[in-house]
Amino acid sequence: MTSDINPRDSIQPLVSTDGPVLLLGGARTADTQGVLRDMLAIGALGQAPVVAADGGAGLAIAAGLAPAAVIGDFDSLSDADRARLDPSVLHRVAEQETTDFDKALRAVRAPVVVGVGFHGARLDHQLAAMTVLARHPDRPCILVGPEDIVCLCPPRLRLQAEVGSWLSLYPLGPVSGCSDGLEWPIDGLELTPADRVGTSNRVSGPVQLEMGAPLMLLILPRPALRPLLEALSRSDARWPARAG
Repeated sequence: MTSDINPRDSIQPLVSTDGPVLLLGGARTADTQGVLRDMLAIGALGQAPVVAADGGAGLAIAAGLAPAAVIGDFDSLSDADRARLDPSVLHRVAEQETTDFDKALRAVRAPVVVGVGFHGARLDHQLAAMTVLARHPDRPCILVGPEDIVCLCPPRLRLQAEVGSWLSLYPLGPVSGCSDGLEWPIDGLELTPADRVGTSNRVSGPVQLEMGAPLMLLILPRPALRPLLEALSRSDARWPARAG
């Protein structure tokens, strides 16, 4: 039987694990299935619980995966896909104030979540997903697209990225920090979306970042997923929950 969850802030953990969770969304590009196949080939993710945000259940079904939970308002879950799912994994959240990504992320407790199907398609949906990352800084989450990966930069990050590869920092509000291992350090700079941003930097050695606020997006090429997954799984790579 489908469970109904109503108040915005009352979602209890529906999936809890000591390892990563693979979260699937409904944003499709020509490469989404290929991106998912690549994620499943990564040891830690190949064995991870799968959670679908509403229409992301279709991506799971097409890949032969059985989601541990399907969470959302179900406005994009097709009748055909719904009929293929065990009703006990369906959890409808009726409120319309937040996206299905937000609803699903709030219902997962894991050291890190890896999301596929949340960016690379419609720009407005992609921007909304970035807002969700900033709204829940206490829930480390990496969104994987056809070309790149993105997460909210934690308070401290140690990352073994490939020397010479690109690394971008994009502020969602005024934020400053410090860095090691970047060709153009950010020390002493205040980055803001309307003035100075940190895109198209380059890795010059082992990367260390410290941020003063949970407002910085870290964007990397897709091959950096494994080291970023390891880095975000550390206990110090987490902001406190936002008040209210």
